[in-house]
Amino acid sequence: MRMLVSLLLTVLLGSPVAAADYSPSDVDMQLQQLSPHVWFVQGVAGVATDNEGFVSNAGVVVTDEGVVVFDSLGTPSLANKLRGLIHTITDKPVVRVIVSHYHADHIYGLQIFAQEGAKVWAPTGAEKYLRSPNAASRLEERRISLYPWVNENTHLVEPDHYVSKPEIFSLGGVQFTVTPVGAAHSDGDMTLYVEPDRVLFSGDTIFEGRIAFMGDANSKHWLEVLEHMEDSKLVALVPGHGAAAHDPNRAISSMRRYLAYLRQTMGDAVADFVPFDEAYASADWSEFEHLPAFAEANRRNAYQVYLSMEAESLAQ
Repeated sequence: MRMLVSLLLTVLLGSPVAAADYSPSDVDMQLQQLSPHVWFVQGVAGVATDNEGFVSNAGVVVTDEGVVVFDSLGTPSLANKLRGLIHTITDKPVVRVIVSHYHADHIYGLQIFAQEGAKVWAPTGAEKYLRSPNAASRLEERRISLYPWVNENTHLVEPDHYVSKPEIFSLGGVQFTVTPVGAAHSDGDMTLYVEPDRVLFSGDTIFEGRIAFMGDANSKHWLEVLEHMEDSKLVALVPGHGAAAHDPNRAISSMRRYLAYLRQTMGDAVADFVPFDEAYASADWSEFEHLPAFAEANRRNAYQVYLSMEAESLAQ
């Protein structure tokens, strides 16, 4: 009997709806349907701690044999809310979570799905983040800045499978392609293509309707990835942040132009030995300055690209 009670308590405490574990979220979160199998929720444009951390997107693909989730949002509370929304459209379990990349606003909800049996797939390169001091320090910071939705019960989840090359799998008659694109926005990025619906989840290789966050991104490779994406034939594209794009090439082109402009202006400045402050002040940002997060991210992005262009010039 004691063993039975202990097991029952373990199950209850590990449940994704256990109130003791996850503070309820009051954010407005709605599933939006894009195609017969594909849904997504859209975070607001803003910095990572705005809107209880609900600033990124997550995808939901419903099949007859189970659900595939793309990214898990920035807190366990948000993921728990998403799991409740999934229950309103299907009684099938979440069997797999595809992670676009290991940044905090996309991964802290993983524990919700992992503890109920979903397998987590992530791109090769994510292990660099998990082993880095930044992973631990970021979690500690979010336990303060996003408390109580990120708290002492929040932990990092290791992937069950690292994806190093494109892989195709089928579930419930739906074919999926996961494609790692290397170190672009992060140490490892990955996309998910839903074959019958012709919908692409791009992760943070695309920011729609807002300025991208460069972080320590490899802007050269990121630009190459975007140039390749422009040639694809898609019905819809779900970015890591912002609204779904029903004109995917326009969204890809907009992101490509931003990165290309950063690399052109900062690269020219490096080549001509122009100091960063002077280069930034003389650049024409009019095409991008109206976008959300411009004030918070653009100067930082430009400086990161300036430094990377210096490194590239020295390596030649």
